[in-house]
Amino acid sequence: MLQYTQKRVHGIQDLEKKLNELGYRVGIRALDLMVWRDKNSKRETKVLGMLYFIHTTVWKNLFGKQADSLEKSTENDDEYMISDNDPIVSKYISIPKDVSLLNCGAFMAGVVEAVMDGCQFPARVTAHTMPIEGFPLRTTILIKLEREVLEREEQLK
Repeated sequence: MLQYTQKRVHGIQDLEKKLNELGYRVGIRALDLMVWRDKNSKRETKVLGMLYFIHTTVWKNLFGKQADSLEKSTENDDEYMISDNDPIVSKYISIPKDVSLLNCGAFMAGVVEAVMDGCQFPARVTAHTMPIEGFPLRTTILIKLEREVLEREEQLK
């Protein structure tokens, strides 16, 4: 997928954008499949429930394990982070030096954005490489919720 996309873009930003778009397509289809398979599921109405669903169920179905952490930003009420210490989308990829700043986590960000949009929680989702000791590929997915989601959440309280 990366090779296919890399040949059709000009620059790292275009490549990450394309990976994000591909992730979005996969995310919408995966959400449909997960909802269809789980006949007894109910629709999440709270942001934390939705993020927990992504952190556990979506991650397990697509990447083989649940994400390593789910955190709320201490600075902004509308930001959450899902971190994966060893993302499978970056594991078997050797990135050439000319595109060393490429973050393949853009694919995962697209998946998360699609699931959020598909469940009526619109958000802007981006991927950031945040290496820590022992995990040089650690990727954090930053989820910035739209204002309407926060307003709806306040009404439910």
